[in-house]
Amino acid sequence: MTQPPFYVSPEQVMKDRADFARKGIARGRSVIVVGYDKGIAFVAENRSRALHKVSEIYDRIGFAAVGKYNEFENLRVAGIRYADMRGYSYDRSDVTARGLANAYAQTLGTVFIQESKPFEVEIVVAEVGKTADEDQIYRLMYDGSVADEVGFVAMGGAAEPIEAGLKEQWRAGMPLSEVLQMAVRLLGQDPAGGEARTLDPTALEVAVLDRTRPRRTFRRINGDLLASLLSETDPTSDAPTDEASLGETHVSTNPQTQRPGAEATPDGD
Repeated sequence: MTQPPFYVSPEQVMKDRADFARKGIARGRSVIVVGYDKGIAFVAENRSRALHKVSEIYDRIGFAAVGKYNEFENLRVAGIRYADMRGYSYDRSDVTARGLANAYAQTLGTVFIQESKPFEVEIVVAEVGKTADEDQIYRLMYDGSVADEVGFVAMGGAAEPIEAGLKEQWRAGMPLSEVLQMAVRLLGQDPAGGEARTLDPTALEVAVLDRTRPRRTFRRINGDLLASLLSETDPTSDAPTDEASLGETHVSTNPQTQRPGAEATPDGD
């Protein structure tokens, strides 16, 4: 006698996939994306100098992710190709974070529904505007759902307590040094309420979208500049973020000759 085919309800399938993706994302260390007075800052706990969680997509657009490196790296590369093609075919101003977020949402949603295994990733696409009110931060989940965030967002294993801390401590117009110090404190806290960790600059990956820069706004912050920002005691005397100061800490080729969206160092988790 033949056995009846094994049946699982669609609701159970979707629940199992969502639980699987959430568990994978929860194993990753958190990333914070937060606005400051001159733009948007990305702060991640990441000791790797080659496998980045934060990267540039286009002139005024940045990308951050947690989860499986190979999966969000594929999404990052696809985003750069999308931006390059749209900017070349139409105009550079037609490349927006909203359009990129919609493209990512379609990809993540299709994989979640049709493939046997969903992507174990959570990503943020951020675009810096000419003013803080024009900044855009989009958070995309493993199932393709999109949230339009205002001011800040946290992803990864300790996202909930970090976001609770951001709600209490963040305010619009904070200088970069103050924002970075706040983010590092929140990344180092113990979700279980234990003793907080002290994260030194070598354990961090930090970048900004600086609205005061012409055209390409993305710059990495590391080395002495990052150390000085984290040790700054006067929040009103923020370290400079002009071309000279940030350029010394970012390994790149001439931005006029380098392909838009590309970076001189490989990106990843």
